[in-house]
Amino acid sequence: MTLLLYLILLPFIAGLAAFALPKNNQRKILLVGVALIHLMVTLALWNPGVSPTAAVGFLELDVLGKLVLSVISILFAAVSVYLWEYLKDEGSSNRIFTGCLLLLLSSMTLVTASVHMGLLWVALEATTLMSAPLISFERSRQSTEAAWKYILICSVGIALALLGTIMLAISSGSLKTVFLSDLLAHAGQLTPSWLKLSMVFLLIGYGTKMGLAPMHTWKPDTYAQAPAPIGGLMSGALTACPILAILRLIQICNRAGLSSFIGSILMLMGVLSLGVAAVFMLRQKDFSRLLAYSSVENMGIIALGLGLGQAAYWPSLFHLINNALTKGFMFMLVGDLYQHYRSKDIDRIQGAGKSMMIGALLILGFMSLTGIPPLGTFFSEIMILTAAIQSKHYLTAVLFVLFLSVIFIGMAQAVLQMFHQGPASKSEPQTITGAWSRATILVMGVLILGLGLYIPSFMGNILRSTQAALGG
Repeated sequence: MTLLLYLILLPFIAGLAAFALPKNNQRKILLVGVALIHLMVTLALWNPGVSPTAAVGFLELDVLGKLVLSVISILFAAVSVYLWEYLKDEGSSNRIFTGCLLLLLSSMTLVTASVHMGLLWVALEATTLMSAPLISFERSRQSTEAAWKYILICSVGIALALLGTIMLAISSGSLKTVFLSDLLAHAGQLTPSWLKLSMVFLLIGYGTKMGLAPMHTWKPDTYAQAPAPIGGLMSGALTACPILAILRLIQICNRAGLSSFIGSILMLMGVLSLGVAAVFMLRQKDFSRLLAYSSVENMGIIALGLGLGQAAYWPSLFHLINNALTKGFMFMLVGDLYQHYRSKDIDRIQGAGKSMMIGALLILGFMSLTGIPPLGTFFSEIMILTAAIQSKHYLTAVLFVLFLSVIFIGMAQAVLQMFHQGPASKSEPQTITGAWSRATILVMGVLILGLGLYIPSFMGNILRSTQAALGG
């Protein structure tokens, strides 16, 4: 068995096994063990001497797939370790939760390895089905409603993506294939009218899954009702899957000479997402919903950067990495604050800054969310802004700065209120609950800070390789 098939089948088989195991602790051990093994194998794939190629023509792992797979695996491992203490209530079964979580890892891995556009669509639909039960883990009326809203809206988007995939097949004409390699090799033979139409449907469909405006409406309720670490996983890892699908579309359009066509659509969706996030972040009282609109913002930044073309590919992918780490970090920190305050309401989370550790981590997360130097999001946003100015998209550049400024104000209001407001009381957190939770959040914080202060040479090489793979 090749390593690629192993990475897909290991969490799939483990997910099925989780449904059969009788005890909660056994399932938690299985979850953490599989997550760490998956991470080690994923990191090993970057070794030039290791070949991940599967013996099946539908599966292959190129540099774009490996980058997204690494983001998914790192964040999934962090969330799994954090969940060790989060799932401490032995009064309720975690059977469905852990089983679906492992199956979600399998389907996300399949997304990164799919080099057939039809299989890619199937894998993305599978991520929707596997993540829905995680949202309604608490079995409350609100969480169940949020799960159904997520399924319905994302399913509509996936249905539009299916129509787009069919149109892509029609555009291939005599090729009669939607294998990525064939589409790239014969991009000049694709029927332009059908190809453009397919791109519109595919961008709307996969943009819904990303949470780009105006298809973002599932995000606020979903992230507010899902367990905090699941919100982080969805915001950082799950959204990377449709981003990869859009990267595949960019590859095809660049080869077919339609760079400006797909770029203009992505820029429009990106600016619109930034505008919607800016408006709604100013009046949010639930911190998880605030992070949901921050996710809409960051998906907009990535879409805008990808739309600007090759000059902004590098910072867009760098922003993808930093966003995944930051969202995972912040949702886990919110989960810990929830353990103290039993609320995600910003008005009720007060005096968090009186703990030196939590105060420092909250400020670090705020700086990364809003792109304050010296953190990585600042550099990616500056590089995207520079690319917009150099390509003479002046209105886009002005709107980019304006919306980011409004978003900064909205986020600052919320964080400063949580940090300072409120009299001293015994309910204020003194430290992060649990050794495993503390270690996970601290490691994520070190990664976020480290990527701002220093970009390792190997990561720079990876990002340049992905930029070259996109073409343009």
